Order: sequence, then C-alpha cells, then structure tokens
Amino acid sequence: MDNEVWRWIWLGMAGFLAVAEIFTAGFFLLPFAVGAVVAFVLAFVDVPLSVQWVAFIVVSLISLWALQRFVKHEDEDHPAVGANRFVGKQAMVLESVDGKHGTGRVRMETEQWRATTEMDGVIEAGTEVTVTGVVGSRLIVEPKDQ
Repeated sequence: MDNEVWRWIWLGMAGFLAVAEIFTAGFFLLPFAVGAVVAFVLAFVDVPLSVQWVAFIVVSLISLWALQRFVKHEDEDHPAVGANRFVGKQAMVLESVDGKHGTGRVRMETEQWRATTEMDGVIEAGTEVTVTGVVGSRLIVEPKDQ
C-alpha cells in the first residue's frame, strides 16, 4: 500500500482511539491516538512505512509513560471521606465492648459511638482503642496495643 492509504489508516486510528478513550479510564488509549497522529503526519510527508510504525510505537510508549505518571501522581494523597475518615483514629471505651454479645460505647474526640470488635473477649471501659473499620453506624475497634 502507498502512503495515501496509510494516511487514511493513521487518521482513522487516531480518531477511533481518541473517541474510544472517552469510554475507558486512566488515559490508556489516548497515547496511542497521539502516536497515530504522528504517524499520520509522517505519512503525509511521504516517510517510509517502517519509519511510520517505529514513530507510532515510540511516541505511543513515551506518551503512555508520561500520562500514566501524571495520572498516578493525581491519585495520590487524597484524604479519606465519609465513614472511612474514622479508620485509624483513637477512641476511649465508655461501656465495655463485647464482640460476642453485642456492642458497647466509645468516645472518639467529642462524639459517642456504638462500637463492636472482631476479636474474642471483652474490651473493658477505660481502654484506649483504635478504629479498624466502620459498619453502618458502628465503629469496629481493637485495643490500641494490638
């Protein structure tokens, strides 16, 4: 095939990949669309097909690496939201927490919460605990020293 046909192939690939990126997450197809645009430009100036393919692959991989670094950087260090913001916080047991027979009460900061534990035994009042999870409106706790 001559470069006239490859111009249309590269342009079609670039358009398809750019539109398909809308339906994917994480900027995975966009770098390949960029590579196809570069290959299209090379086909337009009558560069040999082998060079077009090398340029497509190299530009696509470099674009993928650059965009993935950006995406991962943006995903880092987001504060926990909702009930998950309590996980890892400290609380004080007000009423003993018995995992086998129901719940107890803990004070976390200025609020009182119903609490349960996944461990066997009872966590006595006055024990400092760490929140390990949240189920509904109950905190799941374990003694701080564990």
